[in-house]
Amino acid sequence: MKNLLKKWNQISLVKQIIIGLIIGVILAVAVPGAAKPVVILGSLFVGALKAIAPVLVLFLVMSAIAQHKSGQQTNMKSIIGLYLLGTFLAGFIAVIVSYIFPVSLTLAKGAEDLAAPGGVVEVLKTLLLNVVDNPVKAIFNANYIGILAWAVVLGIALRNAPETTKTMITNFSDAVSKMVTWVIKLAPLGIMGLVIDSITTNGIESLLSYGKLLAVLIGCMFFVALVVNPIMVFVVIRQNPYPLVFKCIRESGITAFFTRSSAANIPVNMKLCENLGLNKDTYSVSIPLGATINMAGAAVTISVLTLAAVHTLDIHVDIPTAIILSVLSAVCACGASGVAGGSLLLIPLAASLFGIPNDVAMQIVGVGFIIGVLQDSFETALNSSTDVLFTATAEYKEWRKKGKKIQIKKAA
Repeated sequence: MKNLLKKWNQISLVKQIIIGLIIGVILAVAVPGAAKPVVILGSLFVGALKAIAPVLVLFLVMSAIAQHKSGQQTNMKSIIGLYLLGTFLAGFIAVIVSYIFPVSLTLAKGAEDLAAPGGVVEVLKTLLLNVVDNPVKAIFNANYIGILAWAVVLGIALRNAPETTKTMITNFSDAVSKMVTWVIKLAPLGIMGLVIDSITTNGIESLLSYGKLLAVLIGCMFFVALVVNPIMVFVVIRQNPYPLVFKCIRESGITAFFTRSSAANIPVNMKLCENLGLNKDTYSVSIPLGATINMAGAAVTISVLTLAAVHTLDIHVDIPTAIILSVLSAVCACGASGVAGGSLLLIPLAASLFGIPNDVAMQIVGVGFIIGVLQDSFETALNSSTDVLFTATAEYKEWRKKGKKIQIKKAA
């Protein structure tokens, strides 16, 4: 048994996850009834990640800012710029693809009882109110904007604290990080449980009637991940971007795909940034911030489903309005995490741009929930993996300027 565990630990985490994924698929297809109890492993894994992430973010950010020396570079301006540009371009690409491959839908009921935000002002207001949320409540509700804000304020306040106090905070931060590595080691079992749950609960049959819509949605997300993002990275670091792109997709995107939670993937992304040799002062802030404002996948979802409603109702859309939709979807996507229901509930807001009634827009939201098992998985994978990609890109830009060699480390 010891030898078996030793050999298992010698395999890279990515390979372990793939093994868990394959076993999960085989069990779900061959013996779905007997495999059902294994689903608890997925729930425990996601639950543990979600539980530890808010505490991790609070202590990491607070410690990084308290220890920050004046004049030390963090690249946050470049990272935020990449986040916002990437989100806008994703929405823009989705608009173009929706024009080339228009999708009309048979509208589905079932979303009428959900409350969507009334306008961009309401979305931004929710976002700002989250900043000043009670710190204990922010941690309890995993409100990362609030956690970030309080961590930054506490970190600044602790800059003049005695070194012993700073050391204690750093020790707490290191201890929480260690706990995260223990949780991440359980990822293969967690992924296996999540796969079994997904296949036995939803199946694939219910999604086939929305095949064209899914093809456009997923096609856009793949195009953003494999074409748009690599071009952005290449322009910044001036070398082949794909080793970094594929590493981020493999080590961050796969877990995000199955957990379907940007919050749960924050510890995974932190670990990946550490493996890439990035500056802890930077990624301890940029990764939780990215989980809130870097929402390329959400921008794609909002644009594609809104234009599906437009094509269904045979509404003509001119180019200036389409560009406005791209901007609106990017702004809405940045506020998606502060709205219950995520990106889907922001579709009525975008649809109002074309005068589409709220009851019709909410039926489109209903369609979104039907295909949500795949739509949300791909969306989260794109959003979360891009957080690490752009954080690394901004730092590698500084490395290039200093003549330091950029070398992507292989998975441990």
